[in-house]
Amino acid sequence: MLIVEAVILLVVMVLISNVISHYLTFIPVSLIQIALGLVIALFWEIKIPLDTDWFLLLFIAPLLFNDGRRFPKRELWQLRGPIFANSILLVFLTTIVGGYLIYMMIPRLSLTVSFALAAILSPTDPVAVQSISKRVKLPDRILHLVSGESLINDASGLIAFKYAVAATVTGVFSFSHAVGDFLYISAVGFLTGFVLMWLIEFARNFLRRQGINDVVFNTVLQIMTPFVIYVITEGTLHASGVIAVVTAGAVSHAQENRLVEDSPELKLVSEKTWDIIVYLLNGVVFLILGDELPVATTKIIHDVHFNTFQAVAYSFGAWAILLLIRVIWIYLYQGISKPRRPSFRVALLAGLSGVRGAVTMAGVLSLPLVTVSGQAFPQRSLVLFVAAGVIIISLVAAVITLPLVAPDNPVPLQTRTSFSDETDDDFEEGGVDEQTAAERHLMSEAEARIYIMRLAINAIEEHRRIENQRAAYDLILDYQFIIRRLELQTRDDAERQQVMDDEITLRQVGLKGEQSALDRLYAHHQISSQAYRSSSGTVKRALRRVGHPNSHATLRSWSVTFHHTVQWIKAVIHRSQDKSSDNEWQLIDRESAKAAIKALSKYLSNDDVNPQSLDKQAIYHLVVFYRNRVERARKDQRVSRSAYAKQLNQLKVVALGAERTGVQSLLEAGNITWQMAGRLRQYINYSENVLMMAVNDEMD
Repeated sequence: MLIVEAVILLVVMVLISNVISHYLTFIPVSLIQIALGLVIALFWEIKIPLDTDWFLLLFIAPLLFNDGRRFPKRELWQLRGPIFANSILLVFLTTIVGGYLIYMMIPRLSLTVSFALAAILSPTDPVAVQSISKRVKLPDRILHLVSGESLINDASGLIAFKYAVAATVTGVFSFSHAVGDFLYISAVGFLTGFVLMWLIEFARNFLRRQGINDVVFNTVLQIMTPFVIYVITEGTLHASGVIAVVTAGAVSHAQENRLVEDSPELKLVSEKTWDIIVYLLNGVVFLILGDELPVATTKIIHDVHFNTFQAVAYSFGAWAILLLIRVIWIYLYQGISKPRRPSFRVALLAGLSGVRGAVTMAGVLSLPLVTVSGQAFPQRSLVLFVAAGVIIISLVAAVITLPLVAPDNPVPLQTRTSFSDETDDDFEEGGVDEQTAAERHLMSEAEARIYIMRLAINAIEEHRRIENQRAAYDLILDYQFIIRRLELQTRDDAERQQVMDDEITLRQVGLKGEQSALDRLYAHHQISSQAYRSSSGTVKRALRRVGHPNSHATLRSWSVTFHHTVQWIKAVIHRSQDKSSDNEWQLIDRESAKAAIKALSKYLSNDDVNPQSLDKQAIYHLVVFYRNRVERARKDQRVSRSAYAKQLNQLKVVALGAERTGVQSLLEAGNITWQMAGRLRQYINYSENVLMMAVNDEMD
């Protein structure tokens, strides 16, 4: 039960970390998760028992399989030679040279343990590299090189790490045996991943031809693939499961290109499922890092051979060694790849882009506790402390140096933990620079969505009839709420304040109209004193809140919404207790809404008011709101639930058709890019899927 509670707590903390990251955008979410993991350890005293085998299987296998599926093929193919050289040669150079330098810096570490530490610190976070490229204008060749390297060096780094750990655990090391073993585990791992993935794809295609093409079945099959391949490769063939899952991911990616056209739903569901899995796994890894920090720190503090300041100094020294090796390597590569003089600044930036991330942490946490002889793994706490320190230092160094290098581009640093679809799209396709956007009059995504939603409203208005007015106004009101939210995002503070002032003024006019209707109904004895007091009190309280000059717009909006909800609940309770009052409440809703519309019309026709200076969408939004209330309160237009649902679904189909047409017209006019058109169409597809689910539920 404790492990179940721990998993639930870790998942909740992953969600909390991303909420915090939304407000503290200058801090990578990885650092936030490390801090939350530290909080878990200090306040809940939760310890996660780690085992090498299950940790590599649970975290490394799916993460690297997903990396293989998301290779940027074009750049990797163009620079395949240098990328594979970097991802293999640089890793082993870092392992040997860096390990030896770390051994000289920390003589109490054995040489094999130093090699293991350098090896696991060699993989870099691919998303961090892409994030840095948005802030720093690296040459394309260098950018693609370090990005491609970061997607592949996880495998080679983990192989070197695993072999160095094995040498430490067994106490046996033979160079010839190591070379032969490396060739075996690499070659067999590659072939196993390729063959098993091909067989799985063959089996899946065979099952699909037999009619077993269920999307959920195929998605689960794909999710289980890296675990099965890793277990077979490691447990049966004793080869590299890491290389096997990376190869399998690349083969899967190639196979998906054939399946996308006839399996779009499978592609969509599987991609979103992978996003969820990777999102949780990466977050949990850094939370576990934070949870393990007190263990490592406590042991270091009580170690008679080291103190905390020494351990911190060792972390900075290890990071400096890794940075130096990367800078020299990139500097020499520039000299070889181009005739011009290499740039040290570019080499330094490319070196700083080597942020360490989830794979490094997942690997170092898998260090065994004891050796074959039964003795404790030598200096495990120090290795864990130094690795965690290098991860934190590399993240903090990137956060500090980026504003200094590119102060005018406040894009936050992203890591694999904050990976999103947009990151991949931007890197694969390339962004559109500001000059090109201005020349083509490109819309932002919010502006494009506003445009297509207004087309949808126009289409609904064209298909509005007496019998479906309630459904039409309900749907228009929903569209209007979304449009208002998007409009506020596209305006500056002054324009946003003007819109809010216009809405407050119009809302006050409408509420005063409602109050006049209530006074008239009560004076003519058409409603009871209890209904009058309740409704009038609601209107007066709304007037006070709307008219408060010092209330914050967002807080005011939430306050009004909350109060209306409370009043609605009270009204429902009251009506359920007294069925005879239904007609009275309907009369109040209908007449007060009509009076509000009449008051707005009179206000706009006043000579002292210039309607052109008011926000037209604010006027339209409020009028639709009151018309919706009128339709809901009309007895003669009441329809059954099934008839209303049918009318609503028919209008939704019309609206979505108008949205799709609007996307195509914007694309043909050059107002949006192909990437934005794809995202807008995807949004429409999602809406259509939800609509079909609702229709199926109604039919069931």
